[in-house]
Amino acid sequence: MSKIYRLKTVQKIPVSLREAWSFFSNPSNLASITPQELDFKIISAFHGNRMYPGQIIEYKVKPIAGIPVYWMTEITHVEEEKFFVDEQRFGPYALWHHQHHFSEIQGGVEMTDIVHYKIPFGFLGDIAQWLFIGKQLNKIFEFRKEAVEEKFGRFL
Repeated sequence: MSKIYRLKTVQKIPVSLREAWSFFSNPSNLASITPQELDFKIISAFHGNRMYPGQIIEYKVKPIAGIPVYWMTEITHVEEEKFFVDEQRFGPYALWHHQHHFSEIQGGVEMTDIVHYKIPFGFLGDIAQWLFIGKQLNKIFEFRKEAVEEKFGRFL
């Protein structure tokens, strides 16, 4: 049985809470903060430009060797300008639960991502986590941090 892994990132952004929420709660903005080599594409039609509980978002992504993978997430919780949660319904993980938290701070917003995930295939999944999956996820979130700084500026 493989472990459940946790990834937490915190980033301060020099914008208003409303501006940060407006950007991050719009599913169409996700591709702009995802590394291009993943060839991330939303393939589902969504209803409106804001996330809402029960919303299903379908993606194609190429995480390994350019092989396309189907991924479906559901937005399970939304509290306006505070947090939202996406959970995988179908896709590459045995478990994917991603919390996005936003709080107003002096000079901007603090955004916290907390991801709990489990790799399929038991101990082989744990080996894959150690060899490349954990590193790839860290790289994706580092790219996201840089893309957000490029879009909104660096927090001083």
